[in-house]
Amino acid sequence: MIRLRDTLKLSTRMFKTRPARTWLTILGIGVGIAAVVVLVGLGYGLQGILLEKIVFGEALLSLNVMTPPSRVVVITDETLNKFSQIENVEAVEPMAGFNALITFENLTGSIMLQGVEPRYFNYAGVVAKEGELFTEKEDDQIVISSAVLKLFEIEPQDAIGKKVKFKVFLPQADNQEEVQEIPLNKEYTIKGVVEDTASLFVYIPLGEFKSRFVIPYYEKARVKVTSNEFLNPVEDEIIKMGFIVTALSKTVDQANKIFRGIQVTLAIFGGIALIVSAIGMFNTMTVTLLERTKEIGIMRTIGGSPLIIKTLFLTESVLMGFLGGIVGIIIGVGGGLAINFLLNMIAVRMGGAAIALFRFPIPFLIFVAIFSAVMGFLTGLFPAKRAASLNPLDAIRYS
Repeated sequence: MIRLRDTLKLSTRMFKTRPARTWLTILGIGVGIAAVVVLVGLGYGLQGILLEKIVFGEALLSLNVMTPPSRVVVITDETLNKFSQIENVEAVEPMAGFNALITFENLTGSIMLQGVEPRYFNYAGVVAKEGELFTEKEDDQIVISSAVLKLFEIEPQDAIGKKVKFKVFLPQADNQEEVQEIPLNKEYTIKGVVEDTASLFVYIPLGEFKSRFVIPYYEKARVKVTSNEFLNPVEDEIIKMGFIVTALSKTVDQANKIFRGIQVTLAIFGGIALIVSAIGMFNTMTVTLLERTKEIGIMRTIGGSPLIIKTLFLTESVLMGFLGGIVGIIIGVGGGLAINFLLNMIAVRMGGAAIALFRFPIPFLIFVAIFSAVMGFLTGLFPAKRAASLNPLDAIRYS
């Protein structure tokens, strides 16, 4: 049996005897691998951009319960108590929402004023883009959406610490079409800004509502369960009560399924370039077989078994495939990171936020390197079998 060191020495002679052809073949494989890496990296990047908007942890263990448009049933304090008594429910946090006017430096705009407790932020996955979210003891602090700031032409970083006033329009219990104007005779300080360019809303401590009027009903509530396995049973119980329920975890699962499909589709497109590269490698190995036919005959004559010949060819093809994979990873990752750098540089200059459009998880890159070696093995399998099956006498006479 030939030693491993001798096998590697004989299998790497191609870098000395035919360096140009060998490296061009490796580069061709690398281009195909790079196409797969870049396209799948784009899929991972798009997935990451979406899921970064979602805060994991408690938000994934909470259900968003909403009052139906018909208002056949509404969320009241009694309803919240019923929610909390459902088995495996850990906590319930309501949100009261009312139409309101916000006044800032003699400018007034219409918004939705949403009263919540600080724990609601954790259950709803709300994070501050600028500043911080208010806490339990801060009854004069508010959190505002970036869309509201656009009304007043204020940048998020400049809004922190500014003072605003509110006037709430409270619907009457007996007639929803009639409203009562209730000024909140107090100035509130902007403590944080939430990134939302589409919705005009402000978060205010729920206690500010309760200290001034009786809340007729809540707009929605977050119901946190003890474990992910209890999401569906609790959801079913709440739906039976007539409420609309959504779960962030289901949205994440659906998004992951969609992006897995996108990644597979992109990988197929990259696989077309990979197939062309594999054909080039197969051609190289076939030419190598013809060039070494006489050499194979000599090796067989002096005692080399068909297994040794086959091992030499397969080792050579695996090395070429693996090196092609490494080159492809370098080209693909390098190109993706370069595009990320350029896009972020442009985005920052234009006042936008930096994003990672291309992402390359380490497990994915390891898989690509292993896959390229396997591809090299499969590509060299047929030439190796042909080389091992050559008649020694015929091979020696080949010219």
